[in-house]
Amino acid sequence: MRELSIIPSHKCPSCGKRRIVTDQNTGELFCGTCGYVLSDRIEDTGAEWRSFSGEDTNRSRTGSGTSITMHDMGLSTVIGPANKDSTGRPLSPTIKTSIDRLRTWDSRTQAHSSSDRNLRHALNEMDKMKDKLALADAVVEKAAYIYRKAMEKKLVKGRSIHGLVAACLYAACRNTETPRTLDDIAEGINVRRKDVARCYRLIFRELELKMPVVDPVKGISRIASKADLTEKTKRYAVTILDKAKKMGMVAGKDPMGMAAAALYLACISNDEAKSQKDISMASGVTEVTIRNRCAGLRKIIR
Repeated sequence: MRELSIIPSHKCPSCGKRRIVTDQNTGELFCGTCGYVLSDRIEDTGAEWRSFSGEDTNRSRTGSGTSITMHDMGLSTVIGPANKDSTGRPLSPTIKTSIDRLRTWDSRTQAHSSSDRNLRHALNEMDKMKDKLALADAVVEKAAYIYRKAMEKKLVKGRSIHGLVAACLYAACRNTETPRTLDDIAEGINVRRKDVARCYRLIFRELELKMPVVDPVKGISRIASKADLTEKTKRYAVTILDKAKKMGMVAGKDPMGMAAAALYLACISNDEAKSQKDISMASGVTEVTIRNRCAGLRKIIR
């Protein structure tokens, strides 16, 4: 069935009538009165009608968006893993071997210098850590941005890639107020906490990062789920911390330590049998820190 559309604004050069018709199937532009053909090859500016990989519903011309979490920003071409020709038939062993070799060299030539290989390795590690620590896409993108800035400042040379990746992830978590501790990052990437802290201090100083003050309330849910505490206890701990913030007792204190102390006092008030050791293991804060923070918070709940 032919798809015709009339363009009243155009004028026929032969008869002068304003009845120009477009044939969407043949690509012809002709006069509907005298039949004069103005053009037989009209460029189609609409969406693609041919679908690839069974994507019948997606007819857009664009591909996946660019992202700084990929070393090439997502702009390079990739030879797909499917060893089939255009008709869907499997390739012969000789052609398959050639395609595998081409795929290998295509992957190798995408990193032209040592800095490109370094960035590629670092961003791959960030992608792995995203699943391990259940991080959001915004956190990983922020970490990739910080790592690229560190490469511009030449802070990567002579230092461990894993240590800098962990430091950038921790800085991104701090910047986006994602409740992840230094121990969580170090354990996830299998690097000593001391090395991660050293790299974090370096990028914080050299890149002049500005970190917001972490709200201890955001650590309540995380500690409570690990310690298996009730919802009533969690809400009372949030109430304690809100009062502490109004009185200015939170400033300069470790957020996880304040959250752990508030949860411990909430457990005592709600007669929930949890010891300081249980809260300490769930929060990663020492029992001494919990006791010191409880001394100040007890004045609020009296």
